[in-house]
Amino acid sequence: MAATHVKRAFKFRFYPTDAQAAELSRTFGCVRKVYNMALRARTEAWTLRRERVNYNATSAMLTAWKKTEELAYLSEVSSVPLQQSLRHLQGAFSNFWQKRAKYPTFKSRKKSRRSAEYTTSAFRYQGGRLTLAKMAEPLDIVWSRPLPEGAAPSTVTVSQDASGRWFVSLLCEDRPSMPAPVNAAVGVDAGITSLVTLSTGEKVANPKFERADRERLARAQRELARKAKGSRNRDKARVKVARLHARIADRRRDFLHKLTTRLVRENQTVVIEDLTARNVLGNHSLARAISDASWTELRSMLEYKAQWYGRELITVDRWFPSSKLCSACGTIRNAMPLNVRAWECACGAVHDRDVNAARNILAAGLAVAACGDGVRPQRSTPGGQSSVKQEEVPPPRPRAAAQPRG
Repeated sequence: MAATHVKRAFKFRFYPTDAQAAELSRTFGCVRKVYNMALRARTEAWTLRRERVNYNATSAMLTAWKKTEELAYLSEVSSVPLQQSLRHLQGAFSNFWQKRAKYPTFKSRKKSRRSAEYTTSAFRYQGGRLTLAKMAEPLDIVWSRPLPEGAAPSTVTVSQDASGRWFVSLLCEDRPSMPAPVNAAVGVDAGITSLVTLSTGEKVANPKFERADRERLARAQRELARKAKGSRNRDKARVKVARLHARIADRRRDFLHKLTTRLVRENQTVVIEDLTARNVLGNHSLARAISDASWTELRSMLEYKAQWYGRELITVDRWFPSSKLCSACGTIRNAMPLNVRAWECACGAVHDRDVNAARNILAAGLAVAACGDGVRPQRSTPGGQSSVKQEEVPPPRPRAAAQPRG
């Protein structure tokens, strides 16, 4: 399969000067303010007057807001991130109309992601130096990996996480290096003790990053609970907790990236089970361990990497009895409690529960690839494009929502 061009985001950490940090913080606040005001205007227009308000109307509202004395400060930051926030709101409504998401909600000063998106008219990238609008100096970026040769970023997103770290994400067009085609195929069974078990018999242990830092995190959370609300010591304790969460998430993401890249590069076909984590999380005794395993992120990485590298990812129906089915004779057992890790079939075959499941998943996936039966269609990614023409149906009247916070 020939290499194709794809849009890839390259994320780097950077260290802003005091002036740059202040400018970006103002921009984040203005982006949140504009988003909330536009959401309130669209909601009230439909609730009170049955009037539909689109992106163009909210853009005109933004121009009018800037001319008022109360909101004149919106003109002090770059206008591009403000316009982009209105486009994001339009996208949120589109997802709601197409029943891909719930009704948009107001952004919170403390809980919502602090970010701003710049398009090509609001930044300059030249010679490995990135300068944003309203800034005199380029950002001090740690270039941990090179951008694609001749890359020209189409958008730049600046963000700050809860632990105070600053990141910049550059969206570039790239042509991933295509690995050589191979004849190998592998079935993948996701679990908790072993993060994944492969049909080859290999088991990849679950690092359990959250459990490793659980005691340290609990101690930090207790310290946070004891601090007086609104005090500087509470802010310091909150950052300490956020850094521990970031450490856990970073290590987990790094491990999953390495694992999924290896699976996709070494196999032409990867077969997985259609596990829906939110359904399994109803089991409260396993919810924490399942969240730590991050099955959803594992599947998401396999999906887009298979597309990048020209591999085939097959998803087997979640109700397929992979654990109860004998991979040797095809007999299905009536029950298979979770505490049964090995079992013997009437045909004499002795199975490791997870390895047997992975082999059955592979066999089912290959059968589906041959006849096209028994597998559910690939799920759509959040915010993805739909082949169905969008109808702008009016939203139902939302329940009383909190007033937007600036």
